[in-house]
Amino acid sequence: MNVHLTRSRAVLGAVGLLVALAAPTAYAALDGADPVVPERGKPYVETQLFFGTARPDGGPAVTDKQFMAFVDHEVTPGFPHGLTVQNGRGQWRDANGTIEKERSYELILLYPVAEAVKSDRKIEEIRTAYEKAFAQEAVGRVDDRARVDF
Repeated sequence: MNVHLTRSRAVLGAVGLLVALAAPTAYAALDGADPVVPERGKPYVETQLFFGTARPDGGPAVTDKQFMAFVDHEVTPGFPHGLTVQNGRGQWRDANGTIEKERSYELILLYPVAEAVKSDRKIEEIRTAYEKAFAQEAVGRVDDRARVDF
């Protein structure tokens, strides 16, 4: 019986040692770096723009036709390499404190980090143009770094 107890302790000690040695490796994989997946692509910036369609002045909502004409005339010339438009439903608190729920569009732009300064100017012009054209209080913007491979 004493032999079994000693053998069990030895096995438990070995298992404990393996867990102690393997844990740092397991936690390192959770640290944001995935050692299995190679890094691909080039450094890009991903910008998401959120366009509401309801007009604060109570006018008619922006239509699909109006929005796509806006994209064709205001966005495509500055980003001819491509973009993505997605339909959405959104909500936000307006300047009066009212929660507005509305149909919306998400525009996704990808551009090389080296073009970030030039692209930033174009994006701000797009936001301003939409706000003026469709009487909007704001166009939401989110920027994030990405690695992109086409």
